[in-house]
Parts: sequence; C-alpha cells; structure tokens
Amino acid sequence: MSSTSSSVAIPGYGWSQPVYQLGKDKTLAIPMSIHESSRNKLITILKSKDITSGIILLRGGEESFIYDTDGENLFKQDSWFNYLFGVKEPGFYGAISILTGKTTLFIPRLSDEYAIWAGEIYPPQYFQKIYGVNEVSYTDKFNEWLNEEIIIESNILLLEGRNSDSGSHCVPFVFNGIEHYYREGKCDVKSLFHALSSARVLKSDYEIEVMRYCAYIASNAHVEVMRLAKPGLYEYELEAKFRYEIYSKGGCRRCAYTSICACGPNSAVLHYGHAGAPNDRKLLDNDMALLDMGAEYHGYVSDITCSYPISGHFTSDQSAIYNGVLAAQRIVFESAKPGFSWPTCHKLAELEIIKALVSIGILYNASPIQLQEFGLGAVFFPHGLGHLIGCDTHDVGGYIEGTPSRHSNPGLNKLRTARVLEENMVLTNEPGCYFIDALLDNAIKDPNKSQYINTNVLERFRGFGGVRIEDVFVVTATGVDNLTTCPRLIEEVESVKAGGPWPPAYDNAPYLKRHWTRLNEGGRGMIDVNVEIK
Repeated sequence: MSSTSSSVAIPGYGWSQPVYQLGKDKTLAIPMSIHESSRNKLITILKSKDITSGIILLRGGEESFIYDTDGENLFKQDSWFNYLFGVKEPGFYGAISILTGKTTLFIPRLSDEYAIWAGEIYPPQYFQKIYGVNEVSYTDKFNEWLNEEIIIESNILLLEGRNSDSGSHCVPFVFNGIEHYYREGKCDVKSLFHALSSARVLKSDYEIEVMRYCAYIASNAHVEVMRLAKPGLYEYELEAKFRYEIYSKGGCRRCAYTSICACGPNSAVLHYGHAGAPNDRKLLDNDMALLDMGAEYHGYVSDITCSYPISGHFTSDQSAIYNGVLAAQRIVFESAKPGFSWPTCHKLAELEIIKALVSIGILYNASPIQLQEFGLGAVFFPHGLGHLIGCDTHDVGGYIEGTPSRHSNPGLNKLRTARVLEENMVLTNEPGCYFIDALLDNAIKDPNKSQYINTNVLERFRGFGGVRIEDVFVVTATGVDNLTTCPRLIEEVESVKAGGPWPPAYDNAPYLKRHWTRLNEGGRGMIDVNVEIK
C-alpha cells in the first residue's frame, strides 16, 4: 500500500500575497504570511502572560566585512529577526504592536553611491509590498515614530536572554535615546526572550513545509554525493558536490553549518571539517564515510548525516556497527510521540548501540542494561541523541525557564534539550557509535569500566572511525513524520552506490517513518510521492 501520511494543505498558496522564491518556478515559493503567522503566535503567547500592550522591537543583522578589508561577508539574517519578518537585507529594524498587531519595518536610507555599486535603491513602498507588513519607514525616522507610538502602547519589549546551546547572550536593541525609556521604566527585557523561544519551538504548518523542502533538497544531494564517492577522491570533493546540488537544484545558497565529510578514522571526530581539519583526506577503499551536511533555505535548515562504505559494500564489521546505529534510530522513531521524554528516547537508542557492541564482543561480562547503568554507552555514543531544529541548526528553547534541566549522567548531559515531546516540535534523530581513542583509552584505564571491555576485540576497531545516522522529523499527534528520505537500509545504500534508482519503488523500512515528497509544479508547496510499503 502507499504511504498513509500526506502533506499539509498550506493555506495562502493562492498567490495573491507576496512570496519568497529564489529562482522562479524552480524552488519552493514561501508566502510571507509565514512570518505574519509567527508574529501572531508570539502575540498570543504574550497575551496569555497578561502582556496585552507594548511595542516589540528588534534589530536585524548588520553587514559585516572580512577583518579590516572592504571584502563583504555573505550576509546572513539574525534568526530571531528572520522568524518574525523574513527580511533578507541588512540594517533593518522591526516593530510589532501587541495591542493591534501592526507591523512596521525601518529601512536604512542608502546613499546615491549604493546605486552604482549594488543596484537599484528601492522606496519604502517596495519593502511594504514584498514583506507584507503594514508600514515601512526609514531608520532615521525611528525615534520620531517611537515617541508617538509609546503614548499608545506604554512600554517597549526588548530581546535579551542566554542561548543555552552556545552560552551567548542576545544583546537588546540599543538606539539613541533609549536611556530615557529605561529611566521611565518603559523597557521590558525579561518577557520577550522566553515567549519568542517558546514560539519557535512549536512549528507552524508553514514552517514545517519549508523544513520539509530543506530536508528534501538535502536528502537528494546526499544521494548524489553517495553515488559520487569512490576511492581516490578527496573529502572536499564530496562537500563540493553537496554544495552544488543544494544550490543548483534547490536554491539553497548556504549550507546549514560547516560540512562534515569525514572518512576513515576522521569519522570518529564528531565535528570534523573545521579550519584545522578541512575535509582534505583522500578516500580509501576500506573507509567508512560519515557525511553530515545540511541545507538552508529562507533561514530554515536541515541537518542530515549519512554513513556508508566508500567501497560500496559493507564488511561484516561495518554492517554490525551500522545496523546497531540503525536499530537505535528505529527504536526512537517507533517510540517518540507527544508526552514521551527526549532523555528516555536517548536511553532507548543508547541501549540498542550497547546491544550491538555486546553482539560483536566488544562489551561483555554484564547485561546490556547493566552496561548502560555502568556508563559504558557514553564511551561509544558520547553526544546527545538529537536537538531542536528550525531557523538554527541547534534551535532555541532547549533549556528555557519552565523546562526540565540538563541531566548530569554521561551521555544524557550532552542532550541539547531534556523536554517532553510536543506536537509540532521538529528535532533530529542522530544516534552514533564511534571509536574515539581518547574515550577508549580513558575507559580502559578506569577499572570500573575496563572489566567490561574486551580489548582484544576492540583492537580490531581502532581506526574504524564511526557511524552516525541523522534524520529530521516532526512530532505529530500520534508519532513522528520523518522529513528525511535518504537510503538507510544496507541494501538501499549498496543499491544506490551501484547506480540503482532513488527514490525506490518500495519502502522496505516503514518503521523509519520516511515521508516521500517532491516539489509541486511552480514551487507551490510539497506533494506526496507514491512509494509502496512492503
């Protein structure tokens, strides 16, 4: 039978409203009402906290340059600002009235020189039309505007708070004359961060459609990289192929994060690909590849990892580790639903990996449950199961006020959230098993752990690297909807490596909850693809 889940019918695709689309008819068209929906959600949350009036003020990202040169960095909009306004240019301010919902953008007044070097200078009416807001003015008129609005709204809400993933703080919008509003007690820097973080955690149908597109484009790109990968190439050639695919086929100008193209022993380096390890190793026939790459479109991202042998055929050891990780991902997809805690999902996944290590003979002298209690799982699975994802790869809301605090136990302490799952959360499911010398050596030195590690068998896996399988999924009312559609079963991977078709005619792994879609004609949303379930 065919897959039973179906794409949400997104209202607003009647095309009477402004849309974002990079490449007419070739990429996803996104109605700007996605941001109006986000603004309305934020206002609803604030009003539920008895904040019924006030002006929400945010400052968008600024143009930046390469050190002391005039070379410009490719601009990326601040994620908070993108979530509420969808503005792609630098130097904007944004204001939202809680009382009326009226939205105002403020644009920089550009010099005549701009038209020579950067193109046409558009008037405020242009931005009012393309972003679907109530009014647009210039930033040099902002103070005059605020002095009038504050009489009606009485106070200002500014964004200030700590990102629990990065540890960095949001710095409140500062403008000339703000001291006056602070002195009069009209600046609220406590309410907005929690409310806006909460709004971003639970995605709207609009947002899920965009993230489905990001996952679709990245999944297809991973498949093309999988076909390309062979001995003699360099890791950076795989990265280059992925970047080409997501941009040329999907209009994704940016990767979601620094691409990890780790082959052989490099696949044990969790965040390989940085400046000191720039995806520069030559691929060998017996390498296990771990490719962690995602796409960004209109400020929303995907995060997908594929692991497979460069040779195109799994050895018995590669199969054993890979299937253990796949079993870990499967148990999460079969268990996750609203009301289920994310730490419980992590423990279920960790137990499956321990079972695989026991079956191989690397771990022994105790049951899998006991080995988990003794902390052996974190030796081989040292990161969290997954994270919230949306406008940021590691999205906000993981440890905000009112949510469970971070666990102290090894493995669980690496989770980027300990929340109970709710419908319309979007997360990654990314279990992994790695042979990291530093962790292995420490465990062998620890008598409480070494008695359970068969070093003779373990030695066979030194230099193996690691395996990670990562998909993006939505929590639904009854379970999950997997947005990622990459080859996952060993027979699927080997078929694609041998030139077989993808998507397949049949889905032999319905338990992975893959939702097969494609871009509709003209970019008007995502539609289902009929892949029969065996």
